[in-house]
Amino acid sequence: MNIYDFSAKAQDGREVPLSDYKGKVLLVVNTATGCGFTPQYDPLQELYDECHDKGLEILDFPCNQFADQAPGTDDEIHTFCTGRFGITFPQFSKVDVNGENAIPLFRWLTSNTRFEGFGKGPMALVMSGVVKKMDKDYKNNGNVKWNFTKFLIDRNGNIAARFEPTEDMKVVAAKVKELL
Repeated sequence: MNIYDFSAKAQDGREVPLSDYKGKVLLVVNTATGCGFTPQYDPLQELYDECHDKGLEILDFPCNQFADQAPGTDDEIHTFCTGRFGITFPQFSKVDVNGENAIPLFRWLTSNTRFEGFGKGPMALVMSGVVKKMDKDYKNNGNVKWNFTKFLIDRNGNIAARFEPTEDMKVVAAKVKELL
């Protein structure tokens, strides 16, 4: 099984088979418009601008599961992201990434990756405290912990890496470029 076995509902309501992205390097991201990590849209768009012609696609999945930080409709979220951050990469309909209503794509991503921690520094400490209140066993499961968790998929549709939202975007960009 790989990412090409799934489909997802686009922001405009179309069902998109992810096999449409065969041969591309994919960065799958769960996002939110009202999160402290929302400014990551800027480096994501920069990475997309730099690497799209080399075979990168960024797949944006808004999610309201973390502190209700993506409360708008699909259209409101899309308008915010294109207007404020100028995103041009594909945006999908708002989804759940954890729990019984998680879409199959995220169930696959989270069951085939491990949480490796938030790293070091003040933001890592903050995130650990916040997430522990929501999931006491958070260190021992693959669930998405917060907005802007990223899954890197290689050109064959396999998971190559997982990045927590606290990971420096330069590290994410370097790994993407390595796969390209």
